[in-house]
Amino acid sequence: MPPKTERRMRGFQPAASLLGPQIRKVGEARGFAVSRLLTHWAEIAGPDIAACARPVKIGYTKGGFGATLTLLTTGPAAPVVQMQLPRLRDKVNACYGYNAISRITITQTAPTGFAEGQAQFTPAPKVPPKAPDARVVATAQAVTGGVTDESLRAALERLATNVLSKHKRTQGKTR
Repeated sequence: MPPKTERRMRGFQPAASLLGPQIRKVGEARGFAVSRLLTHWAEIAGPDIAACARPVKIGYTKGGFGATLTLLTTGPAAPVVQMQLPRLRDKVNACYGYNAISRITITQTAPTGFAEGQAQFTPAPKVPPKAPDARVVATAQAVTGGVTDESLRAALERLATNVLSKHKRTQGKTR
């Protein structure tokens, strides 16, 4: 009788279930027993603190209580973060469910940052795409004018506008 094979899951698996063990391993190497502190930092600390500081490491004492959380921040933001440390410690301890963190230390970095953590904490704002040229839009409408289905015509019109805009940009670079 052949050995019974393990049945595999069908369909897609959530990314969290695939990456969970790796994230936990990396977090525990830095002292983060609860990876939620890293993954949900903006929710725990609040948007103001999360924009200028992030957790780097947690150092535990021998007893396991009274750990020290180290935050990375830029020099100008350090006094602002320093004023909010008692409130931040309460929020972090609420994440753990007990008073795990007794101290929070701040590490300041230059605008260029360390190799591990750059000083840029928030992503750059997204620039809205530039509106296509009116002649390109008119050409796209002329090309798709014979299509009777509204949704199909709109999709083909967007496609034609994108293709013609890209073609126009590449031609402009070669001249």
